[in-house]
Amino acid sequence: SLSKLQLKTGDLDPRLFSRLRHLQKLDLSDNLLDKFPNSLTLPDLRVLNCNNNKLEDVTALKQFPLLEELTYENNVYLTLNDDYKVMFLLQNLRLLNGKDITKLANHVRRVNSRKLTSKARCVTAHWEKFFRDQLPEKYTAEQVKSIKKKFLKSVQTNVVYGPSSLSEFTRWRVKMIAEELLACSLGLELNTDPEPDENMDENEEESTESPREAAEDVGQVGAFFSCMNNVTVTPSKRKRNNSKAGSGNKRSKSQANTEEETEDVSAEPLHFLQCHSKGNSREDFKTQLWSCVFEPLLDCGARKDPIVSSSRTVATCGGESVCLIDCETGTVLKKYKVATEEFFSVAWTTLTMVISDSRKKAHNILAAAGRRGIVKLIHVAADFCYGEIKAHKKPIATVCFSPIRETHLFTASYDKRIALWDIGIPDCDYNFKASQLLVLEALSIPLRIALVPTCPDQYLLAGCEGGCFVWNIKLDKEQKSRPFEATFQFPDEDGGVTTSHRVDGLAFLNDDVVVSKSSKPGCIYLWSWSRSFDSKGKGCQRTLSAIILAELEWSTTDLSYLTLSTCPAKEYVFCGDENGSVWMYNLSNCTTAWSSTKGKRSDRRIPPTQILKWPELRGNGEQLTEVLINNVVSDPTFTYLVVLTSVNITAIWKKS
Repeated sequence: SLSKLQLKTGDLDPRLFSRLRHLQKLDLSDNLLDKFPNSLTLPDLRVLNCNNNKLEDVTALKQFPLLEELTYENNVYLTLNDDYKVMFLLQNLRLLNGKDITKLANHVRRVNSRKLTSKARCVTAHWEKFFRDQLPEKYTAEQVKSIKKKFLKSVQTNVVYGPSSLSEFTRWRVKMIAEELLACSLGLELNTDPEPDENMDENEEESTESPREAAEDVGQVGAFFSCMNNVTVTPSKRKRNNSKAGSGNKRSKSQANTEEETEDVSAEPLHFLQCHSKGNSREDFKTQLWSCVFEPLLDCGARKDPIVSSSRTVATCGGESVCLIDCETGTVLKKYKVATEEFFSVAWTTLTMVISDSRKKAHNILAAAGRRGIVKLIHVAADFCYGEIKAHKKPIATVCFSPIRETHLFTASYDKRIALWDIGIPDCDYNFKASQLLVLEALSIPLRIALVPTCPDQYLLAGCEGGCFVWNIKLDKEQKSRPFEATFQFPDEDGGVTTSHRVDGLAFLNDDVVVSKSSKPGCIYLWSWSRSFDSKGKGCQRTLSAIILAELEWSTTDLSYLTLSTCPAKEYVFCGDENGSVWMYNLSNCTTAWSSTKGKRSDRRIPPTQILKWPELRGNGEQLTEVLINNVVSDPTFTYLVVLTSVNITAIWKKS
């Protein structure tokens, strides 16, 4: 046992460990390890505990071929992709983080690998078509190194397999196959070392960039895109009266014969920005962008009216950075980076702070959180991150502020908890005190949260990995840790009802209508909060039927985490898909009927008003394909539409 000794990677001396030929069980939990040295050996190791460290990579564990039990919980940088890597690398592994993974591991090693190995033909074809002729008959080591680097990068981008949630694992396997091809078939040296660009710069732990520096970075990238002769930015539109929902979505005869008013939203693309690149690299088309929210205006008086409380400045997050972008000009006004973080969510609040001469002044504060479970608090006007809250031990999926209590922040985490914090108000020296007010216990990971507009201090809705739940958050109750009050059941694919499904999209369209997206392919429901919740009886953890008002026609994809948003003032719903398209629904003609207590569910699925297609963009001479739209957000007046993608591109559209 070497637990709780503050050990760092450099403390694991291979000269010592290589002598422990018969060591079978090793406990390295509760230390500061960020990786394993490659030469520890330990040929007889069977059980390894690495809980509560800072591990960033698991591939070095392949040096322990007899390992049967492995635990590495609470290493916030490790993901599902790392689980698949160790199952592939360690043929004898039976238990992972306390769970029997025998069947899944066999699937990964045999079925999954067999399917992926079939991609070897694609890898070979990619080499033959694009790279073989670049290698002269007599080549130098530098030429080999250069071509190999380009080939490995290209093949990981173009040979794609499996769900997006495992894209890192499949890219890793494709790279492995490509290296084997180069080593075995072509006689080029097999390199098993990690890519150098994966290393973090320890001197860049946290940094803020001035608006000029950030604008210069993005200005160069903007020029990079605009100089391409074959870039087209004309959106392909789909009218409401001839809309099709993609393959597999069939419309009934009655639907097809229904005449509807054609509407053209006339949204035009303004900017395509690559401002979240790792290390400001122009070659980064892998960083995922997750969340964006428009900044409230400070001179609009009360924050209650959304129409006058938003500017054209939007905060976006993804990878190691948070950016503030002027939607009209496409200028990155500010950029905040934490090299060891991956940001998942951002939220604004306006605090009235005391400035140096004892006067009070309103300032916008941005909260940003992600994989490390830490909330960063940024005073935007001062270009200063003045504090942080260590909110959770696991990643934070999403955050939001209360609309009526400006210091109250909700954080939803992979630890299956939603916490309510009072972040306090910083003084003139930025001293502040944050306190936890409430913990909401969930049965599964909360993905999206929304406060009920008519009672934001009493009820919170959450879309989770295992369903849709509601909690009573009223603070006059003594109970600080609370279970959910009710769960909602929805129609399932078999014609019945279910409470167990992934809800990865959740937002209110108005004071009563909830829009939620489930893991059922092509399924976006609109349902009544009041009519669903009023059916409750007494007791806790009740099951309630969601009163469905309508269903939106959407993509047939089974990919998760393509979230939706709403523009309540204009009664719009937005949701991106797996093909880079944005589906827009104008529901202003429907909401009046729904407001009636006798309003019945629409018998047909509502098609999109319009679909904005992803334009043809090229990066590094190659067309950007397989673009996932992770998030789409409009400002409250629906002047701008900000689209966040899986390929490190922020697209900004403007409504004519």
